[in-house]
Amino acid sequence: MAETTVLVRYFAAAAEAAGREEERVTVEPTAGALRSWLADRYGPAMQRVLDTGSLLVDGTVTRDPARPLKAQVDVLPPFAGG
Repeated sequence: MAETTVLVRYFAAAAEAAGREEERVTVEPTAGALRSWLADRYGPAMQRVLDTGSLLVDGTVTRDPARPLKAQVDVLPPFAGG
């Protein structure tokens, strides 16, 4: 499968785990591949965010590992609300 380059933006705990607010990464073009890449690169702190948070792929929340990546992905930690 061909790789794709996407802009990944990190928020709150995800930014802390990554040590940055955004970066361009080249990965296999699925949400699952990006999740694996992020966990491998940034370790347990990022894995905790990925386990409880979600990815926003071009404005749409997804937990589907087969979801194709587009131009931008936001890594969102869980948010408390009420």
